[in-house]
Amino acid sequence: MTTPADVHEVRDPELPGRLLTVERDTLVPLLRGRAEADFALPVAACPGWTVRDVLAHCSAALSRVVESRYEEGVFSPESNERDIAERAGWTNARVLDELERGLTGAGPLIAKAGGRLDRLALGEWVHAGDVRVALGEPGAYGGAGLPYALTLLSQVTGRPGHPPLHADLDDADEPVRLGDFSGERPPARYIGDGPTLVRLYAGRPVDGVSYELAGVEAAELNIFGD
Repeated sequence: MTTPADVHEVRDPELPGRLLTVERDTLVPLLRGRAEADFALPVAACPGWTVRDVLAHCSAALSRVVESRYEEGVFSPESNERDIAERAGWTNARVLDELERGLTGAGPLIAKAGGRLDRLALGEWVHAGDVRVALGEPGAYGGAGLPYALTLLSQVTGRPGHPPLHADLDDADEPVRLGDFSGERPPARYIGDGPTLVRLYAGRPVDGVSYELAGVEAAELNIFGD
């Protein structure tokens, strides 16, 4: 069985698209069935943003990829706020339509970007988890996309200087290796489940969750903090 521990240094260009497709097929139908008031719920992982704001941010980012719009400062906090503001007059259904198109069309373009946009695809999946938490839905940072997300996380964290980590997962048959295993730093160790590992790397709260982390501080793992 091939695992992220075996292939973490080999980029699979189709993987981000597969992750986005899985999320399209699970998240979008869930959202289309929710009441309008649910879109105004706050998202704890994104202070100041509502469910609708997070979805507008995600749909805008994917549309930029599909349309190859990368002006100076793109994906900065200021750019993200402008994207959300530009969609303020849209209906929730229109935001979901744009999101669905982006989740469908961005994969092939991310594949061709040579890894430059892989973290964006992972971030979209993480934001889907943020939305699930806000809506009280099960499966946040898990579900059918988790195996793809863990493999993509392994590839994204393989850049030089990222702390090496050996993860023994409760919900996987094989260990996962993340980070830079060049030998400059001894690998840290994680024992716990996959969704909690994703939360740590995404800088999401893990209060009340049972896991073990040794050899590295949780803040060092956050891939979205730079």
